Amino acid sequence: MGNKVYLDTNIVADIIDSSRNNHRASLRLLKYLVMQDYMIHISEDMLTTLYYISKDKKQTLTFFKNLIFIDWEVLTFSLKIIKQATEVSLEKNVDLEDVLQCLCAKENGCKILITNDKKFYDCGINIMTVKDFCKKMI
Repeated sequence: MGNKVYLDTNIVADIIDSSRNNHRASLRLLKYLVMQDYMIHISEDMLTTLYYISKDKKQTLTFFKNLIFIDWEVLTFSLKIIKQATEVSLEKNVDLEDVLQCLCAKENGCKILITNDKKFYDCGINIMTVKDFCKKMI
C-alpha cells in the first residue's frame, strides 16, 4: 500500500451523506485515494459518532460493512494518547476530539490528516482540507 492518510469525522460523514455540502468533493477525494493506493485510516470512536449523526442509519451501517471494514484501517486510541490529548486540551484549551484524532494519526504513521475543520489542532503532521489536498495532489 501507498501513503497513509487519516480522514477526520467530517470527511467520512461527507462521503456517506449525499445531502452534505462537501459530499461531491469528498467522493472525489475518496476515489483519488483509492486509485492512488493510499491506506485510509480512521479511529474506532468515529464509527459511533457517524452512526449517531446519521440520518440514514441503515445506509451508514452498510457503508461500514462494505467499505470501512474491508478496505480501511480502523485505529484505536491507547491510554497514552488519551492522557496526552487530555493534557494538551487542558493546557491549550483546544478540542479534545481533534487532539485525539491528530495524535492517533501521528502515532500510527499517517503523513496527512484530511479535515474540513478550519481550526483543527496541529500535532505535527500535515493537516489539509479536501480542497487543499485536491489542489496539491490531483
